[in-house]
Amino acid sequence: MFFWKRSKTKPKLRKSGITLHPSLARSLQHFKEHVFSNDDTINYREFKTQEPRARACVLIYAENMSNEEMLSNYLVRPVLSCSLPRKRKDLEIIDHLVTRVIQSDAVHVRRDYTELADEVIGGSGVLLVDGCTAGIVIKAQDWPKRSVVEPVAENVVRGPRQGFTEEMGANISLLRRKIKSTKLKTKYLEIGKQTSTSVAVVFVEGLAAPNLVAEVFRRLETIQIDGVLESAYIEELIRDSPNSPLPTIGSTERPDTVAARLLEGRVAIVVDGTPFVLTVPFFFLEAFQANEDYYKNWLSGSFDRFLRYFCFFLTIATPALYVSLINYHPQLLPTELILSISSARANVPFPSVVEAAAMTLMFEILREGGIRLPQPVGQAISIVGAVVLGDAAVSANLVSAPMIIIVGITSVSGFVVPRLQDSAVLIRMILLLLAAVLGLYGIVFGAIGFLLQLASIESFGVPYLSGLASFSAQESQDTLFRAPQWLMTRRPKFLSPGNRVRLRSNRS
Repeated sequence: MFFWKRSKTKPKLRKSGITLHPSLARSLQHFKEHVFSNDDTINYREFKTQEPRARACVLIYAENMSNEEMLSNYLVRPVLSCSLPRKRKDLEIIDHLVTRVIQSDAVHVRRDYTELADEVIGGSGVLLVDGCTAGIVIKAQDWPKRSVVEPVAENVVRGPRQGFTEEMGANISLLRRKIKSTKLKTKYLEIGKQTSTSVAVVFVEGLAAPNLVAEVFRRLETIQIDGVLESAYIEELIRDSPNSPLPTIGSTERPDTVAARLLEGRVAIVVDGTPFVLTVPFFFLEAFQANEDYYKNWLSGSFDRFLRYFCFFLTIATPALYVSLINYHPQLLPTELILSISSARANVPFPSVVEAAAMTLMFEILREGGIRLPQPVGQAISIVGAVVLGDAAVSANLVSAPMIIIVGITSVSGFVVPRLQDSAVLIRMILLLLAAVLGLYGIVFGAIGFLLQLASIESFGVPYLSGLASFSAQESQDTLFRAPQWLMTRRPKFLSPGNRVRLRSNRS
């Protein structure tokens, strides 16, 4: 059993900036001339409290980032109508405003310009009071949001239709709706010197290994980058085996999928601004699993899973097998079949390997073009382009008809396993080149190299093929096939060694 290394890195604290000046005029000048200079989106609302102890105040907030109505009703109006007590200490004045005047629960105090500026940029309102060296922050974020809709990239026939959005708070709330337990823990970080992107690490206490959680924080805290615009930034910076084409970190936009992985003892990484949530560790067999496998009969789910394995084999090996059999081992094919293929290739001037490589490349071009174009146009271009180009190539004797069939089978099979689609393209081309040089022996050598690559990869300290090489019946019940729910009574040992009981079955 492979164990994680315990992290010795302590969380890094954000360095404080300059403390607020007691003079409101000087503090306001510093904000306008140094912190938010040349920025017309920052609004300054100046007003005073009631007499006889009137104090000048200013509300700072970002336009189109804060809820102005909320700031007016819960902060400005109460402060305008209040009379501050005759106390000398500024902290007592701040405490009086927070506890007795401001009508909001989302209130806290900050003392320096850096922290206050971050709050304003994040959509909060900041209240400065003359004579006080601390500012009052009220959470009033209000920016354009996308509603919770069905996931675009992971559709299901049966199952929840909710998908993650670009707002991290909404994503965490979706997870809490799935796992209503006090054991579900969430810890926040900020990554990116310029973007200050909020990142949340979510795990179930008691199920996730403490060393795994520590390793996740260690890798996240070592990231030094200007900006994080999508979870793929973090995925590439913290993943194992960065030069491998195979994914070692899972990503999904389905809350039920993330909840299922959290209950297995994994850790989720939620990044603000993207609907794709990362999960670690990630295994090779996980790419062939779908959440819908668990929403249908276990026999149907197991059949679908075996179908994905078969389609993955087809998408990476079909062109290589065709080229090797045609060029090196025609005796392995029936006589009628080899004669039919030979007649189809009689007028083709290019070798079979050139045919296969060219048609594979052409299909990838059509697929990429269909993705980048607007959706209605992209679908039409992909379908019409594939049909027209394939028919024209056969009619012009540039490509044989059997090769069109081979490339079609290869391409359609790749869509069955979308998580490995990009990896399959590279593996397919390597096997094709080996088959063109060595025939079936090249495919065998390529398969051995691929298995060695799988065996050498780890995902956050856990072997990439975990579960597949286990001789335990419990560990193998959700790998090559999907066992019935009443038999999967324990969690995988390599994920949750502390608490393995998943189900207490009453079946006889």
